[in-house]
Amino acid sequence: MINHKWMKFLVAAWIGLIPMGFSSCGCLGGGGEAKVESTTKTTTIGKELMDLDEAYKKGIITEEEYNKKKKALMKNAD
Repeated sequence: MINHKWMKFLVAAWIGLIPMGFSSCGCLGGGGEAKVESTTKTTTIGKELMDLDEAYKKGIITEEEYNKKKKALMKNAD
């Protein structure tokens, strides 16, 4: 079973509150130059806001984290 601190970390990383640049630092092996790949975002702003709201309501993120991420999502929606 996953403890709450680990779950909070995973959700925060998933919604982008924690930068996860492991592949570029060589932490996962290799160590040479970072390989840059393009990705396509398939989620909508509405879905991201709903996921963010759910994480806040479940106590996974703080109100401060919630407001910061919500503001960033709304700014990027323009």
